[in-house]
Amino acid sequence: MILLRLGPLADKVSARLARARDEHLVQRILDRDSTVWSHDPNTLEIRDRLGWLDLPRSMRSEIGHLERFADEARGEVDRVVLCGMGGSSLAPEVLWHVFGRRDGFPRFTLLDSTHPRAVAEAGTTLDKSLFVIASKSGTTIETASFERYFWERTGRDGHRFVAITDPDTELAHRARERNYRRVFANPPDIGGRYSALSLFGLVPATLLGIDASALLASAADVDFDDFLHLGVAMGVAARSGRDKLVIRSSPTLAPLGLWLEQLIAESTGKDGKGVLPVLDAHDVETAPDGGEGEGEGEGEGEGDRLSVRVALAGEKDTGDGIASPAIEITLSDRSQLGAQFLGWEMATAVAAHVLGVHPFNQPNVTESKLKTARALERAPETGEADSADAFRAWLQGIRPGDYVAVAVFSPPCEATDRRLGAMQRALNRACGVAVTMGYGPRYLHSTGQFHKGGPPTGHYLQVVEDAAEDVAIPGEAYGFARLIGAQAAGDREALSARGRPIVRVGWDLLEQELGV
Repeated sequence: MILLRLGPLADKVSARLARARDEHLVQRILDRDSTVWSHDPNTLEIRDRLGWLDLPRSMRSEIGHLERFADEARGEVDRVVLCGMGGSSLAPEVLWHVFGRRDGFPRFTLLDSTHPRAVAEAGTTLDKSLFVIASKSGTTIETASFERYFWERTGRDGHRFVAITDPDTELAHRARERNYRRVFANPPDIGGRYSALSLFGLVPATLLGIDASALLASAADVDFDDFLHLGVAMGVAARSGRDKLVIRSSPTLAPLGLWLEQLIAESTGKDGKGVLPVLDAHDVETAPDGGEGEGEGEGEGEGDRLSVRVALAGEKDTGDGIASPAIEITLSDRSQLGAQFLGWEMATAVAAHVLGVHPFNQPNVTESKLKTARALERAPETGEADSADAFRAWLQGIRPGDYVAVAVFSPPCEATDRRLGAMQRALNRACGVAVTMGYGPRYLHSTGQFHKGGPPTGHYLQVVEDAAEDVAIPGEAYGFARLIGAQAAGDREALSARGRPIVRVGWDLLEQELGV
């Protein structure tokens, strides 16, 4: 059920919604009409990125194979380690936290941090672990580095590995040469952030004992008209200056915000436009196992925001009520996550249409990747931290309607989550603007596109935790410490090159200056 209380946006949304219905917008998308987003029907990454629309039907035939594979693995595996980034990892993380561990099924570990401590911790228990290497392109530097590390740690035992990738990638070829336990070839016409109901989501789900059939069934029954309304509201709100989408979830569904963050930010944040997802501070404190949290805090001047609450029936969040304009979504049970995945994908595609942007590419993501590669060729240092004076000058440059994005290059954990939550509220009090928090390098695969391609209203703050000990990456001249340092340095260079204000400070200075 979706309830919209749009207040000052109601008339604009109603008019744009009527136009969308007159234009048969949803049906055109379902018919794969690429001119919804581009006048050129042959625009790359549109016609070949609409396979997500077919997944509730096309994936049904895979369920029996997946369940047999999961049953076969259960007797030998007590932990599934998913090595992936962004679209290859976020949906499984949501499913794990929402459904929890089932008796008799493996535990789950997500590795999407290149910090040496995170990598070492993921490798502390190797016995009876199954390593799922997930990458659409098969060349993602983080995932490839994890694969190299665990390949050597396991004594090159292919039976301990599963690959999920597009057909004919380097990863697919390598996995077959090494006799990986299974190679899952995902349909290639699906972008990573739209792949929740594809093999990238369903393989981990079935390994963990989650009913994938129920997820697909709920997706097949989705009411696209509801999500058309949602997408139009997001697009109209952003065009009207309310380009911050504040997301609050009830406790069980809190991790869903992490998936929504990537979907919305990376799909819409380009050409100087976009919708910035901002996870409410309540979710910062409740997102389990080191989830990345983002929050609106308690500041004034919130006329740049649209609020949405996603709740499981019978569950209430612990925050205050959300003010109009607002959207409330209620799920009758957990299996309706399938409908949420597909529905939000449609809503995001609709919002991109309203904004006039291409939702399936990520033109600015490569900037940080290229600068990371160049930083790896140089000295391993991430650069000197900025002074207190530089931080104060950065703070003074923030204006109403802007946003602050804090990126912490540290292993995800509950203690850091709490520290980030306190920092977020302090920054909001000091600045009075929306504040987002993200772990590096995972945010590079979600909000990173928005930071560089979206509206030039962001102010960026890096907190880099240097590793006490490095972990080598087999076959490379550098280790994970140098890799994560280069990723921080590369992103800083990419933002600076675009004239976007960024400072790098340590925890101590930050906490001292903000009085945390």
